[in-house]
Amino acid sequence: MSNLKTAVVTGASSGIGQAISQRLLSLGYAVIGISRTINDLMFEDENFQAIQTDLTREKETLKLCEMLKKESAFILVNAAGFAKFEPHEELNATTIIQMTFLNLTAPMLLTNATLRSLKENAGYLININSIEALRASKFAGVYSATKAGLKAFGDSLFEETRRSGLSVTNINPDMTESAFYDKLRFETSSKEDEKLLASDIADAVEHILSMRKGAVVSEYTIRSLNFGISKKKEI
Repeated sequence: MSNLKTAVVTGASSGIGQAISQRLLSLGYAVIGISRTINDLMFEDENFQAIQTDLTREKETLKLCEMLKKESAFILVNAAGFAKFEPHEELNATTIIQMTFLNLTAPMLLTNATLRSLKENAGYLININSIEALRASKFAGVYSATKAGLKAFGDSLFEETRRSGLSVTNINPDMTESAFYDKLRFETSSKEDEKLLASDIADAVEHILSMRKGAVVSEYTIRSLNFGISKKKEI
């Protein structure tokens, strides 16, 4: 890695995490991208380092945390996540455990591992939450709980770390076109004004980083202009 300021991004192999990683590279940051399937060739940038880790697994996540404690992180973006929207009694225990670990426990562990350097560097902690952190939707009990929990975590850290110079932001995107919906029964609308693009979330991150350091956007909610959803045809 170079002498550039270092950004750590989870979920960097696709969707929002990938768009944010690419944007940070273009802004002149060195990026450590974390995902189960990521590799250095995905970005073709000398300032990008891929770390393959399954953030649903405790042992792998704790091993990653020990690695990150040795880094001087300036930015941490917790973007990895997954969801399954079903009646709660239809979810199996493994799904509940993995969703909770990936969406909430892993971000708290990674933040714990990097927080000293983030504070020392007067850097940025950015949590990619969801619009579901702000509302109640049927079939989204576990997912909404994890995202609301991540928002509460970020809100608390904002108050806890204010004197350190660390900026903490919760980004709450509405439905964003990405691989997030590949295994779900619905997906984003095909209409441009009824969905968000991953680049929209990267724009938000760039805006956050461009602001005067004395000002913090602690809450950043992004909605599509109109509401749209597309149900997939049953195969």
